[in-house]
Amino acid sequence: MNDALPLHFNQSARELDLAVGSAKLAGMAKDSAAFKYADLFAGIGGFHAMLDHAGGRCVYVSEIDREARQTYLRNWVDPLPASRRPIVNTDITMATPDDGPVDVPPHDVLAAGFPCQPFSKSGRQRGMDEARGTLFWNIARILEDRTPAVVLLENVRNIAGPRHTHEWDVIIQTLREIGYRVSSTPSVFSPHFLPPSLGGTPQVRDRVFILGTYVGPQRALAEVDVPPTVVRGPVDGWNAADWNAEWILDDDVDIDNIQKYQLTADETAWVNVWDDLVQRMWTARGVRLPGFPLWADAWIPERGLDPLELEALPRWKSQILIKNARFYDDHRDVIREWKHANPTFASFPDSRRKLEWQAQDTASLWETVMHFRPSGIRAKAPTYLPALVAITQTSVMGSRRRRLTPHEAARLQGFSRSLSFAGQRDSASYKQVGNGVAVGAAWHVFRTHVERDASDLPRRLVRAVLASPLNPTGDALADGAKAHEARAVAPEAAVG
Repeated sequence: MNDALPLHFNQSARELDLAVGSAKLAGMAKDSAAFKYADLFAGIGGFHAMLDHAGGRCVYVSEIDREARQTYLRNWVDPLPASRRPIVNTDITMATPDDGPVDVPPHDVLAAGFPCQPFSKSGRQRGMDEARGTLFWNIARILEDRTPAVVLLENVRNIAGPRHTHEWDVIIQTLREIGYRVSSTPSVFSPHFLPPSLGGTPQVRDRVFILGTYVGPQRALAEVDVPPTVVRGPVDGWNAADWNAEWILDDDVDIDNIQKYQLTADETAWVNVWDDLVQRMWTARGVRLPGFPLWADAWIPERGLDPLELEALPRWKSQILIKNARFYDDHRDVIREWKHANPTFASFPDSRRKLEWQAQDTASLWETVMHFRPSGIRAKAPTYLPALVAITQTSVMGSRRRRLTPHEAARLQGFSRSLSFAGQRDSASYKQVGNGVAVGAAWHVFRTHVERDASDLPRRLVRAVLASPLNPTGDALADGAKAHEARAVAPEAAVG
């Protein structure tokens, strides 16, 4: 723990946090929280947002990234009275020694968006022994010592993929050995499957959630035929195509220094020239652009392709070249006129002479969501956006001719409009949001798990979770989302 922490995180404050609710604390009201939770690999507080929403109280936070931790403290810890502030740790490995009790207070729920590290495949070791040396082992140590009623873990989808079968088996076996009843089948879910009223957001973000209820090792190792908590798919009949990416945007007039998010003159020129081709195709052919990557430098007649050269290329690349040649043959007149009208196209960077149209029947490139990628410009329909990641090309909203701001990206993750980055570098804010957990998706799987396992969980936890509003962050989306959902659910009521 190298960073200096504020005074309220010294040892005496830790002791106070552990003793909150005790009659020995003169003048301090009894803790009214329905349950307590620990937030590991906490990021900027996605789990915190939804667990506080359920009536929980955070007693422990661990986040190693300094700037993410500052964002977490600013939004979730500093506003609290000193007596209710959680212990804040910077390195979970320091709190989970091999040969002693963990330095984490008792809690009812442990939540963690843990990093996926490789496990050894030597021999036939399983469970805790093999998890040692990975950050998952540090989670397991806390579970082993504190046995919270529920564990909620989140990770990228690949952790349950064919290349990580061994790692997945070790995680599940370890949890069962400690005493957690878990499903061998991953719960994969994305926030775009939830309607606005349940905390959904217009982002395709498939993540694996691992949820376990503590029932003791004997039952956990016997009760292995457990279905996944949720299945990947729309909830309550919601049509994901009804999403509108505009619902997470701010009004341009409310954005400080908006010019730094607006497209440059060069970027605007790239889009204008490609949009001219879109318009010419609609006018001359009445069709949209094809869905395969368009490589303008590969627009030659198909008869000009060398079969031997194609055979030497990877199949995916040879197929793209063939499709581009056929596209050129089919629309040679349109392409020639377009190139003649846009002579600057020849001077575009190589990556900007490529376009990938995934926008279906959208009328204009300026009406799509775009990404300026090393592989070309990608255009998608303005419904839902691809997953935010820590390092990526920020989505460009064609209708606004600008990129998403960090605050808009945070709302794409389901955070409230009140979340503050307080002048932090945009690059750090984008990274933190990309590393975060989607609040609505996490809340949906957690609430579903608590409802299903209610008979094995503390009653106060069950009552608090099931009594909480279904939407964990009501102001993440614009009012238009609610109105659209109401019309979609009850169209007959909207008539007249």
